Amino acid sequence: MSSAKILRLTTSFYIILFFAYLFGPLIVMSITAFNSAAFPRLSPWDCFSTEWFGVLVNDSRMMDGFKNSLIIGFAVVLVSVPIGLAGALMLSQLSNRVRPVFYTLTISTILVPGVVLGISTLIFWDRMGMMFNAGYESFFYDGIVLTVIGQSTFISAYTMLVFISRLQRFDPVLEEAALDLGATNIQTFRKILLPFLKPAIGSAAVLAFLASFENYNTTVFTIVSESTLTTVLASKVRYGINPSISALAVIIIGLTLTVAFIHEVLKRKEQAREIALKKEGQSVKEKSTVRKPFRNPVPVMVLLIFVVGLGTAWMARGYDVQQCKIEVFEEKRKHQEELSKKRRAEMQKKLNTQKSTSSSDPVESTKKAAPGTIQYGNIFAPTNLEGQVESNETEPEIQKNQYQNIFAPTNLEGQVKSENE
Repeated sequence: MSSAKILRLTTSFYIILFFAYLFGPLIVMSITAFNSAAFPRLSPWDCFSTEWFGVLVNDSRMMDGFKNSLIIGFAVVLVSVPIGLAGALMLSQLSNRVRPVFYTLTISTILVPGVVLGISTLIFWDRMGMMFNAGYESFFYDGIVLTVIGQSTFISAYTMLVFISRLQRFDPVLEEAALDLGATNIQTFRKILLPFLKPAIGSAAVLAFLASFENYNTTVFTIVSESTLTTVLASKVRYGINPSISALAVIIIGLTLTVAFIHEVLKRKEQAREIALKKEGQSVKEKSTVRKPFRNPVPVMVLLIFVVGLGTAWMARGYDVQQCKIEVFEEKRKHQEELSKKRRAEMQKKLNTQKSTSSSDPVESTKKAAPGTIQYGNIFAPTNLEGQVESNETEPEIQKNQYQNIFAPTNLEGQVKSENE
C-alpha cells in the first residue's frame, strides 16, 4: 500500500470521525424527538410519535421564553448592526498609528466573560435608576431592555468584524469619483457604499440574531424576573426534561440549516456573477439572466423536503400511536412479571437450600452460630444469665458491708426499744 493511499485513508477516517463528533449528538437528539418515551432516549425504542411537538407548543412557559428571545434578538440586531457599521467605518478612516488602539478597544468586549458583562450591566443601570429616583417599573429595571443592552456590548464587536472584512475589498476610488462628480457624502454612502455592504449587513444581522438567541451567560443576570428560551431550558434541565426539548432542537436545527444553505447558495451565485462580469462583460450578465431548469438548488431542496414529508405522511396513514403505546405497555408488564417470577423462584431456591442444610447437619449450624456469640464477647451465652442472677443475690450482702449494716432489721428494733425507754 502506497503512502499516498495511506494518507488518503487516514484523512478520510479523520473527516468521518470529525463530522460524527460534531453532528452525532444533534442527530441523536433529533431522533429522540420522535420517540414516545417520557424521557429523551434512543434505546429502547417505544413508538414513533410527534406528540412532543404538541407538548412543546402547549408549554406556556417555553413559548413565553421563545417570544422574549425573538424580541430580544431583533432588538439586538437593530442596535448592534448600526454600532458595528459605525465602528468599522471609523476604523477605516483612522490613521495607521491610532487604528490598532481603537481596534483593540472595540473588540475588548469579546474577551470579557459574559458573566462579568451581565453583572456589570445590572449594577450600572441599577445605580442609574437610583440616581434618577426611578421606580422598579421603569426601563432601568426592565429585564428585556437590560438584556438587549448587555448583549449588544459584545455582539456589536462581532458585527464590526464582519463589516471590516467586507470594507477591505472596497475600492475607495469609487467614493472619490462620486465626490468629484458633485455627490455629497450622504449620497456617496447611500448610492455606492451601502449597496456594496448589503451582503455584510445581512451576514451581520444573522450573526447578531443567532448570538443573541443562544446567549445564556449574560442573559441569566440581566433578564431579572423575565425569562428567555435559554433560561427556561436551563431550568428544565436542572429539574427534569422530556422529549419536547428534542422537538425544539429539531425545529431550530432545521431552520438553521435551511437559512445557512440558502445564504451559501446566494453567496456563491453572487460571486459567480461578479467573476463572470469581470471576465466577459455585460453580455455574460444578459446570458446569466436566462434561467435554466434546476439551476438553482434551493427550489430543488424545498421540493425534496416536501416529497419526503408527503411520503412519510402517506406511509404513516394507518399507524395508530395509541395502539402502539398499549402494546408497548403490555410488553413491559409481561417482562416485569417474568422478572418478578424469576426473583421469587431464586429466593425460594435459596430458602430451600438453607432449610435443607440446617436439617441435615444441626451440629454444623450450631457451630456456625457460635462465632456470632464469640464475636460480641459471648454476651448472649445462657450461662451469662445465670451468673447475673447469682450476682444479684450477693448484691445485698455487698450493700450491707458497704454501708456498715445500717439497713439491717435488728438496727430498727434496737432503735424502737431505745425510744420506748
